Amino acid sequence: MATSYLSPGVYVEEVDRGTKPLEMVGTSTVAFIGDCNIGPVNQPVFCTNWSQFTKHFGDFQNSEYLAHAVYGFFNNGGGRCFVLNVGTDEAAAGKEEEGKKRVGKAGRYIGTDNGPGTRTGLKAFEDIDEINVVCAPGQTDPAIQDAVLSHCENMRYRFAILDSPETIEKGGVDKLPKPRDSKYGGYYFPWIEVYDPIKGNIYQPPSGYMAGIYARSDAERGVHKAPANELVRGALGLKYNITKGEQDILNPKGINCIRSFPNRGIRVWGARTVSSDPSWRYINVRRLFNMVEQSIELGTQWVVFEPNDHRLWKRVTRDITAFLMRLWRQGALFGKTPEEAFFVKCDEETNPPEVIDAGQLIVEIGMCPVKPAEFVIFRIGQMPAGGDVSE
Repeated sequence: MATSYLSPGVYVEEVDRGTKPLEMVGTSTVAFIGDCNIGPVNQPVFCTNWSQFTKHFGDFQNSEYLAHAVYGFFNNGGGRCFVLNVGTDEAAAGKEEEGKKRVGKAGRYIGTDNGPGTRTGLKAFEDIDEINVVCAPGQTDPAIQDAVLSHCENMRYRFAILDSPETIEKGGVDKLPKPRDSKYGGYYFPWIEVYDPIKGNIYQPPSGYMAGIYARSDAERGVHKAPANELVRGALGLKYNITKGEQDILNPKGINCIRSFPNRGIRVWGARTVSSDPSWRYINVRRLFNMVEQSIELGTQWVVFEPNDHRLWKRVTRDITAFLMRLWRQGALFGKTPEEAFFVKCDEETNPPEVIDAGQLIVEIGMCPVKPAEFVIFRIGQMPAGGDVSE
């Protein structure tokens, strides 16, 4: 014992033998990046409702896509977002000395890293830990979309929602361009028709509305539920009405369609990432792993500098197992028993002497995530009169 007792008496000590529960991190705080003609530039502003956004950045007349995206986010169930205004082309050019080359749109969005507190563009979001989803509404430039995907990949626990072009320039839907391969992004087509108080009905990119649907689905069902077959609130129509045959072409490419169904409204009808890796085909699988990995990382910080022995291994195993058990009971993991759904291994095999000598603690974790029933098939056949239904 660390305490020395020098005189007779009764002493009471507190011993920490309880579990240290892992808390699930948030999954639906969104980062919006766009250009607006008023408001602070390259300063992320936290907003929890539409009124807070308009206080800083005005309304629909002050930006082409940003305001509608944020409005669609809150209207569809979103509750927390950071908004970054990169300014307009004219504003950026006006700040340069005469004779300097005008700043391109991609370089305003990608930004520069001048250190904490002075980063610009997407780099400014690196200072904010709680961001889970990143949107650049209406930005279909491959350089900008690549930068958004790279940002999410580098930050590890973020997911990008990307917009398709408003119009299909050449050919049919089979010619629709697609972002580069990544398991950290989802891509949506087509643009949606919404109401603008000044311009009337206009078409807007779907990413902000989708971010709200992500948040709504997370709150109502959990991050393990695919954010699909969900109604798009505020959508009055679509730029293109997609047929089943056209979606047969787009879905295998990882292009998620938004479709209009009679008597069912306008709904999200796809849940795939833009990854070619079958293990990371579905958006809910990637986002579930993001949540689990970040929760474990933050919830096990107490382990650092603890004595690396079998007692620590058992405590770590117990805490992570309890966390994954909660996920299994919520339906996030596949399996009739916990043993079928996940495993946690932290023992002499994962931590041999050379690992311990290197100051490392290694825990192996395996999970079997639930995947969406993307294709529902009913087999129907005739049954003879008086026949056994089990045949």
